[in-house]
Amino acid sequence: MNELERIKIIDNYINKGVKFINPYSNYIDESVEIDNDVTIGMNNIICGKTIISKGVNIGSNCEIKDSLIGEESIIKQSCIFDSVIGKKTTIGPFSHLRDGCVIGDKCRIGNYVEIKKSSIGNNTKCAHLTYIGDCICGENVNFGCGVVTCNYDGKNKLQTKIFDNVFIGSNVNLIAPISIGNNSFIAAGTTVTKDVNDNEFVIGRVRQSNTKRPHIS
Repeated sequence: MNELERIKIIDNYINKGVKFINPYSNYIDESVEIDNDVTIGMNNIICGKTIISKGVNIGSNCEIKDSLIGEESIIKQSCIFDSVIGKKTTIGPFSHLRDGCVIGDKCRIGNYVEIKKSSIGNNTKCAHLTYIGDCICGENVNFGCGVVTCNYDGKNKLQTKIFDNVFIGSNVNLIAPISIGNNSFIAAGTTVTKDVNDNEFVIGRVRQSNTKRPHIS
């Protein structure tokens, strides 16, 4: 696409009511579909068979390819490839979604989160510094900071299943293949190596007996 074609595509969207912060800093493929009442920041690349639904707000410095962004969702400084985002969901800043992710409605996928080949149910929160790969996740799940689905054993990619209403604390490792039951609670710092039943509390700690609490003057 040459520069004149790129500008023409953006002008057409401006005439249709799409709001741009700095319109000509963006690159938008002719194959993209953008609904009305959409706001787009600057320095974005939107390409492939991407559909941007009504009321979406795309910030700046995003790359979106072959993806569907649901109504009234917010995308901040993130990369989204081959994925589907539900309605009223917030992505970013600095999130990376790829390889067929499906994110539900009213989710929050936050800072430095990577999700690969996974489905995430409605109202699930994954706010920061987490990797979710090859995972089927239910609704109303909380991922703490630093959670990792350990999906690769050196040879095969393995699946994690997380059911509804699960709380996963910070710095938790889920060693796939594994299943986490409904309404379960996994405490911070736990490495989970076997299936967790419904309503189960799981905690893993290593305490050194010769370690003393430091004196603070």
